[in-house]
Amino acid sequence: MESVGNLILYFVVALVIIVCSVLTVTTRQILRSATYLLFVLFATAVIYFQMDYAFLGAVQIAVYAGGIVVLFVFAILLTHQPGKDAHQVESSRRVLGAVAALLGVAVCGYGIFAYANFCKCNLEQLPADKVSIESIGHFLLSTDKFGYLLPFEAISVLLLACIIGGVVIARRR
Repeated sequence: MESVGNLILYFVVALVIIVCSVLTVTTRQILRSATYLLFVLFATAVIYFQMDYAFLGAVQIAVYAGGIVVLFVFAILLTHQPGKDAHQVESSRRVLGAVAALLGVAVCGYGIFAYANFCKCNLEQLPADKVSIESIGHFLLSTDKFGYLLPFEAISVLLLACIIGGVVIARRR
């Protein structure tokens, strides 16, 4: 009975992700778009928790839902008057956007269904017991060959520059 409950929860959360994703890109009010993005990120965290990836779920909430969306909202409020100058999209651009979206769905679908061909490995052969939170933390914050400390710091400096730029633009007005 537990698997039926998990399946129902999965489909409800997947429906929330699909609906809020569509609303994120179709709404004309930018603050509502950021709010729908927040719902998508929280629903993604629910899927991580459902798969027993508590660390990824916590990172999803803390970094993306907590940090990035707040940064978006501050940037929107500092640099732009919400709802001002929102124009209707031309029909030719809508068609181009729909074609691009369908092409993206086709590429993602192909990638999902042909993943074994891209990966050239069997995922069941990966040693699950050798991957721990400590090893993930080591690789994320190491300066080794495959470490991510330098890109992480570069992105943080870029986000800081964006915040400073938003404040400078807002002060000019």
